[in-house]
Amino acid sequence: MVANGGGPRTDPFLVLGIETSCDETAAAVVANGAAILSSVVSSQVDLHARFGGVVPEIASRAHVELLTPVTAEALVEGGITDGVDAVAATVGPGLAGALLIGVSAAKALALVWDVPFVGVNHMEAHLYAGMLEEPDLKPPLVALLVSGGHTMLVDMKDHGRYRILGSTVDDAAGEAFDKVARFLGLSYPGGPAIQEAATAGDPEAIAFPRAMMDDGYDFSFSGLKTAVINYVRKHPDVTTPDVAASFQTAVVDVLVAKAVRAAEECGAETLCIGGGVAANALLRERTAEECTKRGLRAVLPSRAMCTDNAAMVAAAGWWRLQADGPTPLDVGVSPNLSLPV
Repeated sequence: MVANGGGPRTDPFLVLGIETSCDETAAAVVANGAAILSSVVSSQVDLHARFGGVVPEIASRAHVELLTPVTAEALVEGGITDGVDAVAATVGPGLAGALLIGVSAAKALALVWDVPFVGVNHMEAHLYAGMLEEPDLKPPLVALLVSGGHTMLVDMKDHGRYRILGSTVDDAAGEAFDKVARFLGLSYPGGPAIQEAATAGDPEAIAFPRAMMDDGYDFSFSGLKTAVINYVRKHPDVTTPDVAASFQTAVVDVLVAKAVRAAEECGAETLCIGGGVAANALLRERTAEECTKRGLRAVLPSRAMCTDNAAMVAAAGWWRLQADGPTPLDVGVSPNLSLPV
C-alpha cells in the first residue's frame, strides 16, 4: 500500500499508530488521518492498582509482552495484509522505558515495510482525538488537555501551530484525583473512583478552595489536595461521598471557568477537551453547559478517545508527515517533551 509511482493517489493512506507512553499498550490503523479502521488498547490498570499508581518498571515489562499481540490484532481488525504507508509512535512525553518499547517496535516495522517512521508528541496527539470523531472540526480552537501528568490550555491556531495559554504549576488534575482517592481509601485509578463515590455525595457539603480561579490560565491543585486531607483529619465523621463530590466539583469549577474564558478571550468558536480526565462525567456536563450559554461549540471526544489510545497517535502522525516529512530513525525518546509552539 505504499504510494504508487508518484502519480495522483486515490487509495487511502494508512498509518499504524503505536502508543506506550505510560500504562496503556495500544495500536491502531487510521486512514488519511481521519478514519479509524482499528483501535486496540490493553490496559495495565490491574497490574498497578495494588501500588496505587503506575510503576515504571512494571509498565515497561508489560509493554514488551503486550505490544506484539496488540499490534497484530490492530492490523487484523484493520484488514491489513501487506503493510501500511507509515508507522507513527509516541516519542514523548512519558515514561522513558515505556516509550522506548513502542518507538523501537515502530522503527523496526517501518524498516521491514520500507515506509516512513513518524515520531509523535503525546499531547499533540490528544488534540487530534476530537478530529477523529468530528471530521469537520478544524482549527482555530482552544483545547483543555487534562490527564494524570498534564493540565494545560492550548490555543490551536492551525495544524502544528500552538500557543500554550497555561499549565499546571504543581499537581496535574489527574494526579490530584489519584492522590485524594488514595487518601480516602478508594481504588486506583482515582478519577473513576472519585466520580463513582461522588454520585452519592453533596457537591456543596464542603467549601474547598478554587485555587487561581481568576488568576490567569495556570492551574494549581496541590493546595486543594492538602485542603482535602486537612479537612478529613479535622472532621473524621465526614462521609467519603461528600468529600469526593465537593473535591470533584472544586476541580471541575476551575477547569471549566478557565477553559471557557480562554476560548472567549482568544476569539475561538470551539472548545475541545482531551486527556484521561476529560472522561469525567461532571467535567463533560459542565463544559457542554457553559459552552451552550456562551455560544461556543463544545467538542467532547468519546471516553475511548479521551484515554490514551493509538488512533490519536496515528492521526497526529499523518498530519506531521504531511507537514514535516519522516522522522529520522536515529531520533530518541523525550520523557519531558513539550508541546511544539
